[in-house]
Order: sequence, then structure tokens, then C-alpha cells
Amino acid sequence: MVFSSITFLFLFLPITLVLYYLRRDITWKNVILLIMSLVFYAWGEPVYVILMIISILLNYYVGLDIDRHYNKKAVLIVGIVMNLLILGYFKYSGFVVDTINNLTGMSLKNRELPLPIGISFYTFQAMSYLIDVYRGKCKAQRSILSFAVYITMFPQLIAGPIVRYEDIEAQLNNRMFRGKEFTNGTFIFIKGLVKKVVFANVIGELHHQIMALQTPAALTAWIGAIAFTLQIFNDFSGYSDMAIGLGGMLGFKFPVNFNHPYGALSVTDFWRKWHISLGTWFREYVYIPLGGNRKGVARHIINLLIVWALTGLWHGASWNFVVWGLYYGIILILEKYLFKKIKDKLPVAINWIITFLIVIIGWVFFFAESLPDAMHYLKNMFGASGVFADGLTGFYAGSYAIIFVLAFVPSAINADRIEKRIPVFFKWVIYACLFSLAIAFLIGESYNPFLYFRF
Repeated sequence: MVFSSITFLFLFLPITLVLYYLRRDITWKNVILLIMSLVFYAWGEPVYVILMIISILLNYYVGLDIDRHYNKKAVLIVGIVMNLLILGYFKYSGFVVDTINNLTGMSLKNRELPLPIGISFYTFQAMSYLIDVYRGKCKAQRSILSFAVYITMFPQLIAGPIVRYEDIEAQLNNRMFRGKEFTNGTFIFIKGLVKKVVFANVIGELHHQIMALQTPAALTAWIGAIAFTLQIFNDFSGYSDMAIGLGGMLGFKFPVNFNHPYGALSVTDFWRKWHISLGTWFREYVYIPLGGNRKGVARHIINLLIVWALTGLWHGASWNFVVWGLYYGIILILEKYLFKKIKDKLPVAINWIITFLIVIIGWVFFFAESLPDAMHYLKNMFGASGVFADGLTGFYAGSYAIIFVLAFVPSAINADRIEKRIPVFFKWVIYACLFSLAIAFLIGESYNPFLYFRF
């Protein structure tokens, strides 16, 4: 089940909210939230609910053991290793087997397993909990109900944001239920729904069409890459907005996950604004423990490459994702040590254009099925077909120009100040119209994927 579905919007969500607000007691609210979250997850993958329950029990008891045990580090290592083994088995075992076969010529059997939805997100949340308990940033959760709610909360279960335990520890058992927060949550949810259904889905169809071309004209290939650039922002940030909005409806405050990343003036700035919760996770639990930038230039470069290779792998078990991660790692190193002074002297517009072009090219490694496919597409973007533009180029550019502009605006421009000046009544009218528009698109569309289900 996805948020942008008729079933969720008109069946699951209303039932959940009614049951949730029928009870005033926080314990009962948590019970209802846990049950509905498990139902939400089981809707598409009933078998893997067992895996999630195993993860809950494993991390709950390891967390308690860290608190009690004299050798906390050993217990933490055991907990981290067990989490990584579960994640590795389901997400990376096939990748490892294929790599060994390709390198050695062996014929090891690759048992293809369906990837449990959201496993990367809830596993990282569980590991952040164990590490924070070990560091003394929070106490181990004594209530298995509260801990299960933290792991399974349906708003952020399958696609984030990655909510660290220390950020919502107090909210699990003591959260406020006020009309203002519910209203703001509703507005944020509708905003995300529009991004997903009106922008991402429509532009995604264009990207899908261009990907089907064997040798598109160079400019057509660029249009396809830009289409994906806008699709993935509106898809993922839209889903994050819906998650944050749902959290607000339920009394939780989740961290912002996107901050207008396509308005960035450097790649460093871009990664401060894109998938913020993932960047924070790798900074807190990998980059800083490795030494960050505190141990000299050589070590800093190695640390950056390690973090970005792991960031690529987190997104997918394929070499194109590893290359995508290293691509950004190398650019960040060059930006930090070679080009910083040059960039500081360039006009703002030039810095923005350079950054946006780097991001567009990077997404090619991300959306391609394999590394050879990525290289093939990049060659088309830079003229391998021998044709700069053709009839299709003009057709696509003319047909999608307006929606490209509309889809770009929320990715780069902060309109919060303007929105805050609008009276609440008129906001309800505006958002009611936007919700109706999204439903009209949803009913009429057959193309409604969610990209981050792959990860």
C-alpha cells in the first residue's frame, strides 16, 4: 500500500484516524498505531511482517542488554552485525554472488529473494537506536510497545525519513494532540500528494518513454535525464512530505528531509538539502567515527570515499549505485580541495548551473538498470546518436515545458513566507482544491510507481 492510492486515502487513513482519536490514553493510541502499522506493511508483504517482528525483538533486547552489560561495546557490535547480516542477506546476497561469479567464472547459485519493502530504512533506524543507547544519548526503551511503534510507524516505515530514536524518544509516550498541528500536518500531506501524483507521475511517464528509445537525439536524452531529475525529487520529497504530514496528524514531529535541493549553489550544499535524514545518519554513525576531517587530508579523502561508496550501496545492490556514490564522493573532494576558491569567485548563476548539471548527470547512474546502461545513456546525452535534436525533441519540449517549470519550483524555491501570510480559511480552500486535483489525476492515471520502494 502506498500513500498515493485510493485505498489508503479513503479507507486505511480514515479508519486509522477514527480509531486513533477515539482513545485518549497514550498507551491505547500506541496499540492502535502499532496494529495499523503492521496491517499497512502486511497489505503488500504479509510474510515479511515476521522479519519486522524479529527486528523489533532483536533490537529491543539488545538495547536493554547494552544498558545492563558491563561490556557494552561487545553487545553493540553483536547487535550491529546481526542487523547488517539480515539486511545483507535480503538486499546484497545476490549482488555478492553475481560479483563473485563474474570475477572468478564460478557458477554459484543466486537465490533471488523479493526485497522487503523499507528494510533499509527501518534497519538504519534500529541501528541508530542501539548506537545512541551505547553513547548514552538516550536510555534503552523499557516498553516493548513504544519501541515497536518507533520501528513500525507506518508514516515513515517504508520510505523514511530516517527518524533517529533520540529525536522522538519523548514523543513516543508523551505527545501533544492539538488542532493546529493536525491542520498543518494535513496541509503538508496534501502538498506531498500533489508533488507525487500531479508532478512525479506525469513527468515519470515522459522519462519512461524516452528510456525506451535506443538512440535518442542528444537533446531528447537530456530531456529524459531532466525528467527523472524532477520526477525523483517530487516522488521522494512528496512521499517525505506525506510522511511528515501524517506524523503531524498523529501528534509526532518528524525531521524535514528536503530543503529545496535544486536551488543549491554547490554539490556540498546540495547534499545538505537532499535526503537530509540519510546524510545525517551517515555523518553521525560513519563519517565522524571514522575521524571525519580531523586526521589530515589523506584520511579525510579516504573517509569521504568510504562514506559515499556506502551511500551508493545503501540505495541499491548494483555497481551503478556504487559508482553513483563515488561520483559524488570524488566531486565533493574536488570541490573541497581544488575548486573552492574558483567557485567563490564565480557568479551565483554559474555556480547554480554547474551544480544542477552535475546532479542531472549523476541521476543517470541512479536510474540506469546497470553500469553499461548508464554509460550508454550518457553517450547518447553527449551526441552518440549523431543527432542533436529531432521531431520528438520538439514534441516533448513543447508538451512538457509548463509542468517542468511547475515541478521545478518546489525543488528550488522556498515559498513558506508567502504561505504563512495566507489566512487559515483560504488555506483550507486552496488545499481542498489541490487535494481534489490530486484525486482527479490519481483516478485517471495508470502510472503510479514509487521509486524508493527499490531501496
